[in-house]
Amino acid sequence: MCAGRHSDLPVVHERMRKPPEDHLPGAFFLARDTDRFRQDKEERRMLDNTRLRIAIQKSGRLSDDSRELLARCGIKINLHTQRLIAMAENMPIDILRVRDDDIPGLVMDGVVDLGIIGENVLEEELLNRRAQGEDPRYLTLRRLDFGGCRLSLATPVDEAWDGPAALDGKRIATSYPHLLKRYLDQKGVSFKSCLLNGSVEVAPRAGLADAICDLVSTGATLEANGLREVEVIYRSKACLIQRDGEMAQSKQELIDKLLTRIQGVIQARESKYIMMHAPSERLEEVIALLPGAERPTILPLAGEQQRVAMHMVSSETLFWETMEKLKALGASSILVLPIEKMME
Repeated sequence: MCAGRHSDLPVVHERMRKPPEDHLPGAFFLARDTDRFRQDKEERRMLDNTRLRIAIQKSGRLSDDSRELLARCGIKINLHTQRLIAMAENMPIDILRVRDDDIPGLVMDGVVDLGIIGENVLEEELLNRRAQGEDPRYLTLRRLDFGGCRLSLATPVDEAWDGPAALDGKRIATSYPHLLKRYLDQKGVSFKSCLLNGSVEVAPRAGLADAICDLVSTGATLEANGLREVEVIYRSKACLIQRDGEMAQSKQELIDKLLTRIQGVIQARESKYIMMHAPSERLEEVIALLPGAERPTILPLAGEQQRVAMHMVSSETLFWETMEKLKALGASSILVLPIEKMME
């Protein structure tokens, strides 16, 4: 009866309803409408193909490092925890936060322009597509200085290991079936694959597999599950990839600018700014202790005839032993400082 009685009444728009009593009049609707307007505006901007689209991992091993790299490159992004799309405030760049194993496909299919991804995930997707008869294309712009890992074979600690041949006819659990197959095919080893997308290390104890092939960092997880690392089959770092095909000039110019900044960020992280006072007659000996350094800037010291101030950039790690040797040569006031940005 109620439905029939009110069926002819006009639908009341959500914004016309009375707000909850615990809200200030109009504040609830203003905030909600502002959010809706902002979201619509961002969606319209995402449809703008002139903006550079970059895919990064939403959460996981590469997520924090990817965001830090973009921030150090001067890209101002407000990455809300639950937002999958973020727009840069100061550049025509959109950031898509997705699963890491989706990034290679998004780049290969031309959905995004750039992607930051682990080489292990990229190579696995490449082999997967080739196995399906596809010819995936992309460009690797450069390796990055984070995300290092290794893909390794591991077996129960109480089992003998005399090389990959020990796995012949065995069942191996892995999240990387194509990388595993390529490696063991090269070794002439036949095996059965058990595909798992997580918790691979529990497979032998659960009776699902005789061995595993998984990412290893410290080996602590393997040890906790009664396994030992026996062979590394692939070493990986994060890399920056670009979609294949023609790129608008404005996008390509932005990519070139981004690459220059990334180079500067990585070089700065690998370098140190060194300052010291040193004896004038021993400058060449001091410089010889810093083989990664450029020729230093030499400045006179006020009131000192036999000593100078030295400033230099070194791409070598300066260990305590090196500093002690510098001191033995007569150097003093030795300062080693990090570099935030660098451009040659």
